[in-house]
Amino acid sequence: PRLTKKLNMIFDQSEYDIKCEWGINGIEILSPVSDVIIIVDVLSFSTSVDIAVNNGATVIPYLYDNGKAFDFSLSVNAVLAERDRNVPGKFSLSPSSLINIPRHTRLVLPSPNGSSLSLSAGNTLTLCGCIRNAEAVAYFAMSKGKRISVIPAGEKWPDGSLRPALEDIAGSGAVISYLKGKLSPESNASVAVYREIKNELLVQINNSSSGKELIERGFETDVDLACEQNVCSSVPGLVNGEYIDLSVGI
Repeated sequence: PRLTKKLNMIFDQSEYDIKCEWGINGIEILSPVSDVIIIVDVLSFSTSVDIAVNNGATVIPYLYDNGKAFDFSLSVNAVLAERDRNVPGKFSLSPSSLINIPRHTRLVLPSPNGSSLSLSAGNTLTLCGCIRNAEAVAYFAMSKGKRISVIPAGEKWPDGSLRPALEDIAGSGAVISYLKGKLSPESNASVAVYREIKNELLVQINNSSSGKELIERGFETDVDLACEQNVCSSVPGLVNGEYIDLSVGI
């Protein structure tokens, strides 16, 4: 990433405070005391946002299942992602559906986890991190503030409660591994998980609960894409409710 060499020379590690907490409760607690929030929802919101924004598209997160997404997409002059990942030739929450998304496309992307978190950070600068852009997002975050909080999204059990997910703790650890400063115990634990499995990341996530679920549904390619490490230098950042590439012009 373009910032890496420059920022390595100016970081005072003692000035940075790195925290990590799960899900909606984590973001509600940490966003008021953070300069930057990094949302990590590897399968599949963050990976989809990364791919789309890296292609020059804009992603507009929207609440899942509120029945108003189509009307909202019309109001913001955008395409609404299909709810069904299996619709051929249509954009969806499936990262592979966005590989060739045209530049300047405006995409409304509802999701049960990543979108809800994106809309809950208030006025705090919000970035979308994943395994594909971990280094770029981390260094950009450090250029914007000293108090950085990473939020692994997790999944949901049938009763709606949070299910911690391997891919999100590993993705958070990937981002945090590039952050310099004082790491909270939760941040250290995330990094430890990532480093433990980074050399066999795809195998481990394929065998995780979320990975097996996607593979059984026919979306093995989505897991493959999500496990590619530092292949993108774009930085998806939420500006006026829309994810755009904040690395442009650096």
